Amino acid sequence: MPLFWKAYKSDTTSFIEELKAKDPTLSDRMLQGRQLLWDKPVDRDAQSKYRDAQVPQQPYVYQTGH
Repeated sequence: MPLFWKAYKSDTTSFIEELKAKDPTLSDRMLQGRQLLWDKPVDRDAQSKYRDAQVPQQPYVYQTGH
């Protein structure tokens, strides 16, 4: 590796680093948004009931029962 080699940084990475530098609370707000939408407690009982209630799909769904 040459001495003058510089690590590549994409435009996207540079843009995100700029955003975070301009607004230090951005990471915390992103985490709060993720928790709001995705990080939910899982109700294992309801999940199990849902899985048990599913009806198996036939191999060819457009075929009639002739």
